[in-house]
Amino acid sequence: MIMSNRVVIGAGDYMNNPGWIHTQKDELNLLDEQTWQKRFSKASLKAILAEHVWEHLTFEEGVAAAKVCFNYLEPSGYIRCAVPDGYFPDEAYQNMVQVGGPGPKDHTAASHKIVYNYKSLTNMFTMAGFKVTLLEYCDKKGNFHEKSWDGADGVIFRSKKYDPRNQGEKLVAPSLIVDASKQEK
Repeated sequence: MIMSNRVVIGAGDYMNNPGWIHTQKDELNLLDEQTWQKRFSKASLKAILAEHVWEHLTFEEGVAAAKVCFNYLEPSGYIRCAVPDGYFPDEAYQNMVQVGGPGPKDHTAASHKIVYNYKSLTNMFTMAGFKVTLLEYCDKKGNFHEKSWDGADGVIFRSKKYDPRNQGEKLVAPSLIVDASKQEK
């Protein structure tokens, strides 16, 4: 059953959220509100999930995209967002996720425009009117923090919770994960 009020942005090959609407950039573009108007009414969505999408936007584009999402979320709706973590203390990881990324231009990281840390991502969503809850992140010293979160509210595969690479004692490929909630007026 499709829950038409829950949307995955830039789903790629991931189908971790059965019952959600999975979209690609050409169908639902974070920076093109007309693509949203064609599919949804304002204030009609309960949840938006974006796993490793926002780092492909500049900070300013990220704020603009968050504002578009804000318009389409119902009161108390939320964005669950995951991006590479700029404070994860692993040189190989940071080289992989850096702006411009490694490898050929068709490699996903090649289009990274920003590497967020928990402060900059929180600031970006706050500027768009959201209240932010940190779910998984590294602090400035590289210490990993996690808050209990439910996959029923949106599965992020590249997380400590779900990614098999991150099970056990050592994190290999974590994400900075937040819930950005639209506050009722």
